[in-house]
Amino acid sequence: MNQEIAGSNISRGFLSAGRSNDNFVRAQKVFPDGTSRVTIERDPTPLYIERGMGSYLFDVDGRSFLDLNCNFTTLIHGHAFGPVVEALTHQLQRGTCFANPTEREVELGELLCGRIPQVERVRFVNTGTEAVLFAIKAARAFTGRPKIAKLEGAYHGAYDWVEVSQAATPDNWGDAIEPKSTGFYRGMPASVLDEVVVLRFNDVEGVRRLISSNAHDLATIILDPMPSRGGLVAPKPEFMAAVQESARKNGILVIADEVLNLRQSFEGASARYGLVPDLITMGKIIGGGLPIGAIGGREDVMKVFDASAGRPLLPQGGTFSANPLSMTAGLAAMRHLDQAAFAHLEILGDIVRDGICRAISARDAPLCVTGAASLFRIHPKAQTPNDYREAYLTPAGAGRMKELVRFFAENGILLPYGAAASISTPMTRADAEFIVEVFAGFLESHQDIFGR
Repeated sequence: MNQEIAGSNISRGFLSAGRSNDNFVRAQKVFPDGTSRVTIERDPTPLYIERGMGSYLFDVDGRSFLDLNCNFTTLIHGHAFGPVVEALTHQLQRGTCFANPTEREVELGELLCGRIPQVERVRFVNTGTEAVLFAIKAARAFTGRPKIAKLEGAYHGAYDWVEVSQAATPDNWGDAIEPKSTGFYRGMPASVLDEVVVLRFNDVEGVRRLISSNAHDLATIILDPMPSRGGLVAPKPEFMAAVQESARKNGILVIADEVLNLRQSFEGASARYGLVPDLITMGKIIGGGLPIGAIGGREDVMKVFDASAGRPLLPQGGTFSANPLSMTAGLAAMRHLDQAAFAHLEILGDIVRDGICRAISARDAPLCVTGAASLFRIHPKAQTPNDYREAYLTPAGAGRMKELVRFFAENGILLPYGAAASISTPMTRADAEFIVEVFAGFLESHQDIFGR
């Protein structure tokens, strides 16, 4: 970590950004709320970025920040990764998109099928949302059933059925034994709510009971092995076993959504936690920083996409699906994401999580940290949550997290609010220790809340 750079951020402060403010004023004249993504954080205005290099971002006012967002965990190699830049530069001179396939898509497909267990065939799309959408459609086409089951509070992109109970609150989430299906936006069809069975993460008996009682209509159970928006909580082995056993017993397909969590190991998150899914959705890291999504899985299930003998059970296309830029960037990034890279990320992740735990313990502060591998999330709670309901932020907790995020920014680190923070391969042990140092500084400066 460059301490001189970090110090310059502290002295200038975070909230006095001039050009970011100016850009936001302009943006409000062309975008409904001044942004193009609801996930953009503002305090009180967004931070506009000039460029990224390695593990750092540089804003339009010349300040630098250690980036723990990495575009929502996508940039596992950080910004402007040399091999990706070189490969893309070469491809740009050859063309950006074609109606025909390219060798790069075959090579990236071979890499994923060779690396990720249970991925016998793969299909490329443009986003994680599309990957989930088509995986669910594939499960419906394969089983002939309409309903899905999903975890309460889990994020799977912008598809009506997976948005059910994504933002459930204590006011509407219903009974703990049988969670209520709640709408995500005004006007969501009631028929969608009726076609989704909501499960609680790590609720072993609940998953067995609810799957059994809805088995006749269920096509699939979709789950993120460690839901980021659900708390980034570790799955209990018995919960994973219950999901798998209930699905197999009733002819229901299991979809592992690893769009975010594929970065948990060389073989992904399912392999890490003992889950054997029928389909896996992928995205983010497999695109090398460009838009991408992929559905992979059992050969017999993936055959629903097969158009070799005429119209398939599930038609799927897309103007930019498997475009050569995304394939090229993804191939370069994944080839450099070897076992040594994952070992490096695991070490840094352990340093950060262990260091935060020690700082919390030293002050007996009412906070905790969850996560694994290159991911972590800090919670304003003394007890480690087991699911979305336990991780849900109270108004007081939300206020404390905003203070934490602001303190990190003032000290040269961009920490995501209410989501997973991620470590990238360019980061060093000094960077990891600096994260812990800033967190300890936050506790020290907020003794009225967190001190003993």
